Amino acid sequence: MLEVRGATVTYGAAPAVSGVSLAVSKGELVVVVGPNGAGKSTLINALAGLHRIAGGSLHVDGADISRLPPHRYCEAGIALVPEGRRLFTEMTVKENLELGSFRSAAKARRAQSLKEMLDLFPVLREKLEQPAGTLSGGQQQMLAIGRALMAQPRLLLLDEPSLGLAPAIVREMFRVIRDINARGVAVLLVEQNVAMALDLAHRAYVLEEGRIVAEGAPAALKDHPHIRRAYLGQ
Repeated sequence: MLEVRGATVTYGAAPAVSGVSLAVSKGELVVVVGPNGAGKSTLINALAGLHRIAGGSLHVDGADISRLPPHRYCEAGIALVPEGRRLFTEMTVKENLELGSFRSAAKARRAQSLKEMLDLFPVLREKLEQPAGTLSGGQQQMLAIGRALMAQPRLLLLDEPSLGLAPAIVREMFRVIRDINARGVAVLLVEQNVAMALDLAHRAYVLEEGRIVAEGAPAALKDHPHIRRAYLGQ
């Protein structure tokens, strides 16, 4: 579905991501793990159209989307849950959810999508008319994911969804991500919690200093000496 070929992203003259190639197939759950400052957020924002790539190309279903404006990425079936959630905190929970469904095809299904989101995140049902800023951190993350899903994406990009959340909430968040993927939505997850991310994924990439240094099945990566030493504390 998504194919990234030699993507390079720069800030001025400084490269943040260099020659990255990766792929996400239809219905697949893929993770990108790595340390702080590795370029993970830069990469996922480029895949959402928020950063223009300076080299390489991005393809969805074989079509090159590299030079499209950001809103066209959404039309291609891509939705992003950004790091830090980026909610409109003074707007209600319902208004935040509805903002995710302004694409014409999604707007036609808004009522049904809203029902599906409230079934997925029942805690939001009783908070629909509350300002989003009054929710707990975990509830805000649920709302951010729900807003993205309101766009009816085929590929969901998640940037550090566990950031700042208590361990019990993180486990619930990862369960929800697995459930979303089981419903047929492909997922690309950027995550610092390497052990949990590898347990969740079908395939994984390791990003260090803007470059892919390892890739493969999670079980194989868990046995890689560098991964065990650097990320799993073994």
